[in-house]
Amino acid sequence: MRTINSPNELYAHAIALEREAAERYAEFARRMDDLGNAAAAEVFTTLARLEEEHLQTLLERTQGVPVPEVLDEQYAWLDAGAPETTARELVFRLLTARQALDIALRAERRAQTFFEKVMLAADDPALRALAREMAAEEGEHIELVERLLQGTHQPGLESQVIFGR
Repeated sequence: MRTINSPNELYAHAIALEREAAERYAEFARRMDDLGNAAAAEVFTTLARLEEEHLQTLLERTQGVPVPEVLDEQYAWLDAGAPETTARELVFRLLTARQALDIALRAERRAQTFFEKVMLAADDPALRALAREMAAEEGEHIELVERLLQGTHQPGLESQVIFGR
């Protein structure tokens, strides 16, 4: 992991993380809607809204503040290539609500781990406090997704088969 030395750097990474999460959750919501799974679509719409709210909060906090550029694809959940790639289309054709939640859970855990590592490595108390706050927010999302996973039946393939993780 790259060392984060300032709150501005952490904000840059957090913005990229939240943007990816908001976009993926919105994409998952559309896919669940296409499948006729209104309950899952509603869940992912809610998660997309929460991530978008976090993103907007981060953008407001950093308005007028020099924030380094972070490539959004650094935090891509499904792929780092163009969205029209065949592999991506295949994933979305096979994606079930449970698999989408599994992908979301893994992404939320990676985000929490990222913020926790920044918190533990930070010498700056402001950076440490900001990282702690962000890790806690991700923890809330993890709890929500875990609860949803418990009540979601998985027909067919597990995501580990598709993604090899």
